[in-house]
Amino acid sequence: MARRILITGGAGFIGGHVGALLAERGFQVIAFDNLSTGQRANLPPDADLIVGDVRDPAALETAFTGGLDAVLHIAGQASIRLSYQDPGADLDVNTRGTIHVLQLCLKYRVSRLLFASSMTVYGDPPVVPTPETTPANPVSYYGVTKYAAERYVHLTAARRDLDTPLHVTSFRMYNVYGERQSLTNAYQGVLAIFIGRALRGEPITIHSDGEQSRDFVYVGDVARAWADALDAPATYGQVLNLGTGRATSMNQLCDAVLAALGRSRASHPVGYAPAQPGDLRRSAADVRRAAALLDWKPQTTLEAGLARTIAWARAQG
Repeated sequence: MARRILITGGAGFIGGHVGALLAERGFQVIAFDNLSTGQRANLPPDADLIVGDVRDPAALETAFTGGLDAVLHIAGQASIRLSYQDPGADLDVNTRGTIHVLQLCLKYRVSRLLFASSMTVYGDPPVVPTPETTPANPVSYYGVTKYAAERYVHLTAARRDLDTPLHVTSFRMYNVYGERQSLTNAYQGVLAIFIGRALRGEPITIHSDGEQSRDFVYVGDVARAWADALDAPATYGQVLNLGTGRATSMNQLCDAVLAALGRSRASHPVGYAPAQPGDLRRSAADVRRAAALLDWKPQTTLEAGLARTIAWARAQG
């Protein structure tokens, strides 16, 4: 029988790509998603969907009762801006929701858990590209809740009173982009926001001076890391960055999007606004640990990934 893998947030952007790759590899995928940003269309054809929220332990437990071989916990509140608007909801989804997943993994003796952490746990790091040994110093509410959840994951796995081992891996993901990322959600995915605005003929807004940088990693590369890590004992107990090591400024990103659409600042309005709370100045991943433990490296350049994403976005009309 196919091994059963639960993906929380499995109908979302990243979860859908991870689920599709696991299904291709012969796993049975069970997606648990509240469909607030996810869509059924993101699921592989043979996946099971359970609609529910990680804040509801009873609903979440229904995904565990059939037996699971592993859990990939990707569900979360992923917006820095929204974390400031409603810190309690951010805490409930990202931290309490993770605790609910952990408690059910222990109850149902699930021995493998992969967790979606975030590069925001580093805050504004002193070293860029940033290795995993850099002390965490989150500077946003979102970063705080993701780091708290990450620590719950690893401290739970280290407990000496467990009668079944819990092997965990956390991925500190950088700015993931690609096909099926929402073109209309103003709270997630700056590259998708830029593309959506450009295609709709709306002005592109850059916060701060546009020289702040991010590390954009293609969703297909990220999905491959998640799938490969399932059966990689070298990653047990580890925290791994998923990025490219390449820093791209917002000004460079804006110009690249416009150029890929055959436009420029001369033909498309671009404006500037104040920096937002929790914004980082510099961000790029040191991915040597993922290369050493998982034999993983990003394979898709920003230019190639951007071309694929824009081709998909045009096809959406």
